[in-house]
Amino acid sequence: MKELLTGNEAVARGTYEAGARVCSAYPGTPSTEILENMPQFKDSVYSEWAPNEKVALEVAYGASISGVRSMCAMKHVGLNVAADPLFTASYNGVGGGFVVITADDPAMHSSQNEQDNRHYAKAAKIPMVEPSDSQECKDFMRIAFEISEQFNTPVLFRMTTRVCHSKSAVELGPRQEIAVPEYKPNLDKFMSSPAAARIHHKEVEERTLRLEEFSNHCEINRMEMNGPEIGVVTASICYQYSKEAFPEGTSFLKLGLTNPLPIELIREFASKVKKLYVVEELDPYMEEAIKAAGIECIGKELTGLLYELNPQLLEERIFGKKPAPVELGVNPVSRPPALCPGCPHRGFFYTMSKQKKTVVTGDIGCYTLGYMPPLKVQEALVCMGGGFTLAMGMAKGFEASGIKDKKVFGIMGDSTFFHSGMTGSAEIIYNKGAVVPVILDNSITGMTGHQDNPGTGLTLQGDVADVIKIEDVLAAIGFKKIIIVDPQDLKAMDQAVKDANESTVPAAIITRRPCILIKNIKHDIGKCQVDPEKCKSCKMCLKVGCPAIGMKDNKAFIDQTQCVGCTVCAQVCPFDAIERLGD
Repeated sequence: MKELLTGNEAVARGTYEAGARVCSAYPGTPSTEILENMPQFKDSVYSEWAPNEKVALEVAYGASISGVRSMCAMKHVGLNVAADPLFTASYNGVGGGFVVITADDPAMHSSQNEQDNRHYAKAAKIPMVEPSDSQECKDFMRIAFEISEQFNTPVLFRMTTRVCHSKSAVELGPRQEIAVPEYKPNLDKFMSSPAAARIHHKEVEERTLRLEEFSNHCEINRMEMNGPEIGVVTASICYQYSKEAFPEGTSFLKLGLTNPLPIELIREFASKVKKLYVVEELDPYMEEAIKAAGIECIGKELTGLLYELNPQLLEERIFGKKPAPVELGVNPVSRPPALCPGCPHRGFFYTMSKQKKTVVTGDIGCYTLGYMPPLKVQEALVCMGGGFTLAMGMAKGFEASGIKDKKVFGIMGDSTFFHSGMTGSAEIIYNKGAVVPVILDNSITGMTGHQDNPGTGLTLQGDVADVIKIEDVLAAIGFKKIIIVDPQDLKAMDQAVKDANESTVPAAIITRRPCILIKNIKHDIGKCQVDPEKCKSCKMCLKVGCPAIGMKDNKAFIDQTQCVGCTVCAQVCPFDAIERLGD
């Protein structure tokens, strides 16, 4: 039976068919849907959202130590968080097969950097598998588990946004039930002491040599000989692009196992063609190794180091074929990203936009959009959990340079607080930071598509869970004044910021209102409208940055197809020209 599946859906299916029993992940685009598709197999596979990627990898690795096949998944920057246990797991080896999925994001569709995680496989000295379409996503999961067990190693399963989200036909198969051996403690293998690590490092180097030999004969590294003129070494989605861009008669060396690279196979392939190209996105990962082996090839000098490739770009950069311009006949309207109408974060950001002596550091989530005009709140952003700790560093920097009139607020969401905000909170208390941490609690992991977290009361598999209250955690850490406020009540929001600013004890703010898009919550949804007779065209309502509000005939106008009646604009209007219908 065949189904049309995205790469993420196919990976979930492949994990099930390969006989895995435990899966853990933290949501992050473009990898999120992998774990979202696992609960359908909950009779056979336990799946969970972990608080962060490090926890996810450690849980999955613990399951491997117990003897079962296990998988964890994350986006590329998530592997930075999980790198610590990954490198040690490489030294220790595995029990049951252990696969770590990293989803890279060329062109940064939803990411803060464009790092190429293929380097992680080389640095951690583990094999890496790269699928190029949905069928391979499913099939290569089985192969990855087999490689893991055959060579006693974690396997990095590297995807990209296009592979994750593109759909293609997938032939489904039955689940392979893997016998689980009786668990027996193995201290020499899994206790990561320096003495054991010295032995393991030698084993890792020996394993690498065996993997190098294996890669030259591996079933997922294959030649497609179509002619002697042009040869292309490629992998992942670039294989699909190259098949479209290169002329008929081009031969391909299609690699599925890309660490270690099959250098002897590449050398053999190169000897059969007159001109050799290497096509890969981002860094010259394969090209550098191929050139280091003394094999002449053409690569990044033509294809470039930045962003995604596609067939048209390859044709233009390699063969000089510029695509014919397409006249649309219309000028598309610029639509910058914005917080949704009714977003609970808007009231907080509007309030902070009026604070002239505050510095706000941001974090990764929907609330990142608070830096956009007209709100223009947040002055620094790095990574998840950095909202509090960047604020701490800036506060200490101001203190060290004698600046006394700056108050620093650090923000993050509820899911991010559980991900990596608790340690930042402890940093503020422990090192006496003049920082107000603010948790924007919208009762969900919003940006990645509404996944549950330790504060929502539900697990990935739909089971009821204990709710961990953010205020209880903050109190336990040492915050003496914890202000909980509805951010859409602007007077209360103003007062909350004032109270936090004036507090003589460590203070924190929790803005609490559910995301308007959560389906299983009954929202108080309505509509607001503008009375044009009362409107003075002052444009104060535009300063809240709501996409539903605009100007029409020099009067404020609310688009009824977008408005949800949150009333933030009505509270801002100085002339009472905006009212909620039905109130």
